[in-house]
Amino acid sequence: MKDKAKKPGRLKSAVIGWLGLSDMTQWANWQGREAKSGITVTSEKALSLSAVWACTRLVSQTIATLPIGLYQRNPDGSRKLADNLSIARLIHSKPNADMMAVTFWESMVGAALLHGNGFAEKRRSGGRIVALDLLITERLSWRRLESGAYRYTYTDESGQQRTIEEDDIFHVPGFTLHGRFGMSVIRYGTEVIGSALAANEAASSTFKNGLMPTTYFKMEQTIKKEQREEFRQSMEKISGSLNAGKSPLLEGGMDVGQVGINPADAQLLESRVFSIEEVCRWFGVPPSMIGATDKASSWASSSESLNLWFLQYGLRPWLKRVEQAIWDQLLTPVEQIKYYAEFSVEGLLRADTAARTSFYSTALQNGWMSRNEVRILENLPPITGGEIYTAQSNLLPLDMLGGGTESQAVKAALMHWLKEGDQ
Repeated sequence: MKDKAKKPGRLKSAVIGWLGLSDMTQWANWQGREAKSGITVTSEKALSLSAVWACTRLVSQTIATLPIGLYQRNPDGSRKLADNLSIARLIHSKPNADMMAVTFWESMVGAALLHGNGFAEKRRSGGRIVALDLLITERLSWRRLESGAYRYTYTDESGQQRTIEEDDIFHVPGFTLHGRFGMSVIRYGTEVIGSALAANEAASSTFKNGLMPTTYFKMEQTIKKEQREEFRQSMEKISGSLNAGKSPLLEGGMDVGQVGINPADAQLLESRVFSIEEVCRWFGVPPSMIGATDKASSWASSSESLNLWFLQYGLRPWLKRVEQAIWDQLLTPVEQIKYYAEFSVEGLLRADTAARTSFYSTALQNGWMSRNEVRILENLPPITGGEIYTAQSNLLPLDMLGGGTESQAVKAALMHWLKEGDQ
């Protein structure tokens, strides 16, 4: 027989309705999911793991601190900043009255990392978008109407519900297989995160007990209640990691034994290291970038290669999601023809001075960047004449050798010397 889906009870159904959640999936996103280890995994509990916290922080903060601008396409293929549009200020300076752009994008990307989706509400004035108010993903539910559009229901902190139309939602999805909504790491990574949480709890309990498994004491005869309490009190004084060096005094034929296994036999440390690597796989972050350097890894070794790998495979998918969400949901159809959003990622490679110097030298010598363009990238003011594009002339066709002004000057000097010699 096939297992039937477990229906929620009356109390749970009432809570689901009060929170504005449409089904059990939404309830699971709110309440969490129970792993086979017995741990209920929620976003709050997941963030108590240092690996989850570090991965979420690294990706969200890196993206939030990258410069993002709105650009206008020119007919000649070039571009220029479009700071005149109100959307430009919202995405790179201040999306709403309560947040700066850094904290807004940090929250949006963090929600998309953990829950698969980041949401904000578009606030309008006279039909123009004037603010983007962050929405807490766990408090938002949605359903599809017969028309094909989605209608969202949001529950604020006081428990009041309100409906938000699809046109007023700004949505950044995470990794997805069906194209509309992202897939939650909390949901699909429940077992991995639950195992890591269980290992943390086991480690904490082990250290509390002085790095020892549970110990029992056996006596040949039954003792009185008062004797039991006195013995337990004496044991509490010498238990714990701070007093692990003290030993109990066994009297009256008392024997001692252990229930369970020690941390080494349980491979507790190894399982915790493995959990860190597993979490990093879920978030696409190299372990060394969150401080996991206690064992050899097949990830890139040098900092330059690591930054490049992280940019290409870890951050680029998220950057494109945000850029395209801005273009699709914040610009009008007319504006979409001329404008687009883009992150500037040059700052991620700024630490490698040698690579930057080589890059700029190649650009200047081959004439596809001017000196002022290089100075702007280095936060230096432009200079007079720096807008001229130059190129080296040491690689010329054979039929042009000797045609430069330098060669003509050499020839003139040589002829003058020969004439003076004849005289």
